[in-house]
Amino acid sequence: MRKLDLYISKKFITTFFMALLLIIGIVIIFDISEKVDYFVKNEAPIKAIILEYYLNFIPYFINMFSPLFVFITVIFFTSRMAANSEFIAMLSGGISYVRILMPYVACAIFIAMLSLGLNLYVIPKSNVTRTQFEEKYIKSKNTKFSNVHYQLSPGQFVYVESFSRWNNTAYKFTLETIEDNKLKSKLEADSAVWDSTRECWRLRNWFIRDYASGLEDHITSGAKKDTVIELTVTDFYRNDKTVQTLPIKDLNQLIKTQNMRGDANVMFAEIELHNRYAMPFSAIILTIMGVCLSSRKRRGGIGWNLGIGIGLAFSYILFQRFAQMFVYTGAMPAAIALWIPNFLFALITVFLYTKAQK
Repeated sequence: MRKLDLYISKKFITTFFMALLLIIGIVIIFDISEKVDYFVKNEAPIKAIILEYYLNFIPYFINMFSPLFVFITVIFFTSRMAANSEFIAMLSGGISYVRILMPYVACAIFIAMLSLGLNLYVIPKSNVTRTQFEEKYIKSKNTKFSNVHYQLSPGQFVYVESFSRWNNTAYKFTLETIEDNKLKSKLEADSAVWDSTRECWRLRNWFIRDYASGLEDHITSGAKKDTVIELTVTDFYRNDKTVQTLPIKDLNQLIKTQNMRGDANVMFAEIELHNRYAMPFSAIILTIMGVCLSSRKRRGGIGWNLGIGIGLAFSYILFQRFAQMFVYTGAMPAAIALWIPNFLFALITVFLYTKAQK
């Protein structure tokens, strides 16, 4: 590693972590001012606010926006180097533009790999405590769901007219078994209550109709009945927050299970999965883009470069939100939609790189 590589890498890493400390301090101040009413209203302990929420909120926030922090960092210190004519000196000394980019890319890969490791293995565990705190002290729960359909296994379907999270009860519960495209049996109950101790559903006012091949059907009924099926109460609680708490292995298994069941909530898990990979990868693209934007000396100092950088950073966030909307509306699968911002910004980076070399 040459002195030039050490010089650029030191500036990159130092400025990056200094920017993180500054931005995190600002974010925490704004977050406290926004949520202080909830803390007071729900009597959240100070110890819980610090240890359970903010101690886990900081790594979550840093990891989520680390590519944007990288982008602004590169814009800032590279613009200062350009203003001091350091790039002119390097290029005049016979160092190619590609060679100058190498320490930038190396640092970006290091940060991207660190972010990816946090995304896959560390952040999901910290999100468990953070989301539990939010559910308890900040956000009100959606207490009821309507018209829930699941495929539990090939040929076995469940329908619930409504589910109450207040008492973990499914109302108008129906379980159908289909073989060879024919309805084999149908179980109906007025309600199904989740028994957490026995991990089963307790049916009330139930009856089962077995469809025979002859003219007569066999019907049984009763007041109460316990049944075990491939459906638990946690399946009704899956949303965009709960999937953030799952390790990568459990997240992949959840997607497989929900796809088999035809569960519409699978979009939350798919968005989370592809976000975990797309966000760290974008740090490399945004780093190269930042160098290409800010390596040229401009009149008026670094203000113009910072303005362009912040504008592109916000446009990236906007594209990312639009990409998620494509998944929510069913217009695109998550495997395509969540990578669109990286693809678009990669094209912009190629264009800027060709201009920067000249």
